[in-house]
Amino acid sequence: MTLAATLTTRHISETFAQGEAGVFMHGPTFMANPLACAVALANLNLLESYDWKATVGAIATQLKTELEPCRSLPSVKDVRVLGAIGVVELHEPVDMAIVQPQFVDLGVWLRPFGCLLYTMPPYIIQPEELSCITQAIYAVAKNCVGRYTA
Repeated sequence: MTLAATLTTRHISETFAQGEAGVFMHGPTFMANPLACAVALANLNLLESYDWKATVGAIATQLKTELEPCRSLPSVKDVRVLGAIGVVELHEPVDMAIVQPQFVDLGVWLRPFGCLLYTMPPYIIQPEELSCITQAIYAVAKNCVGRYTA
């Protein structure tokens, strides 16, 4: 369910409100859909029920440790982790038609974006599951040396 909020100045808001409906009209996203609001509230309650910051910290630590070996691969430009997001940036964009099936064959579903092999795992991920993802990223990055780039 989509749910979003937008903050703006009064001038910008009034300008949009006075104009014709157009490309910026996303009513279902911004109209406080009751189901989307219930899902958002349940999510906030769930986050407050445990130490999610420690969980994200543990995921970040594991991502840093397990993705760092990618840095030595010739195809890799950079390795970054921010919270529960791990990114391996390649020098060249990948060929999705080749690379994505490789991830599936390795037991993970990741969707590379341009030069980025990245993961944003759920906070409930178990360490062995995260290792499966990081090992798959390493394996695909290792195979990307000029062979699987666009």
